[in-house]
Amino acid sequence: MMLELKNIYKNYTQGKMDVPVLKDISLSVDEGEYVAIMGPSGSGKTTLMNIIGCLDSPTSGEYILEGKDISQSSDNKLSDVRLHSIGFVFQSFYLLSRQSALENVALPLLYAGVRRKERLEIARKALERVGLGDRVNFKPTQLSGGQCQRLALARALLHDSPVYIFDEATSNIDVESENDIMREIHKLAETKTVVLISHRLVNVAGADRIYVLESGAVAESGSHEALLQNKGLYAKLWAAQQSLENYGKEAV
Repeated sequence: MMLELKNIYKNYTQGKMDVPVLKDISLSVDEGEYVAIMGPSGSGKTTLMNIIGCLDSPTSGEYILEGKDISQSSDNKLSDVRLHSIGFVFQSFYLLSRQSALENVALPLLYAGVRRKERLEIARKALERVGLGDRVNFKPTQLSGGQCQRLALARALLHDSPVYIFDEATSNIDVESENDIMREIHKLAETKTVVLISHRLVNVAGADRIYVLESGAVAESGSHEALLQNKGLYAKLWAAQQSLENYGKEAV
């Protein structure tokens, strides 16, 4: 088992009130498994991603990552876990506009204490891996949205992490670039543990297992085919998105 969440609750305090955001979440991801997390807006996807990615801690419950309970770890410990065990690709690219593509990718290696010559060589190979070998000296403002997302992917690949988390990684790019990024995700999922958070069901459909969130709880889980047969929330959302996409094609 690569990671496991047991009875996770997350509350936020507003004034004197505790507002529950996640309610009794339990899920597991095996080593090498490709898992997707989806749900309507406000279902708790981002909060759950923050906990899985060690950007936040649960109010209660257990989070086991690589056999260790890290649910109540210190900020320094969580930072160390993020550095060595988790690669992120976010909806926002988080790139430095004045730095080249090569320098943006190499930045985490600077914080890790890797010497300049070595980190630039590692960053160059990462850019080549995602098809940006001819854009190493370009700044983010000179790249398309899809290229910026591939740049963010190259940065995430630096540490060869056992777990990769993609948070709405195709939301701000065109359809062609979206297909390119999804191909990279599927390729990565052949050798790594991948967690994909997305509202785009066409993207989550290829996952080994899909967790569907509703109102901060797991409403259902299973493969794309099994969830369609269940005729629950996932099937309803799938039908709605398919109808919308078909309408868009007809309008064109």
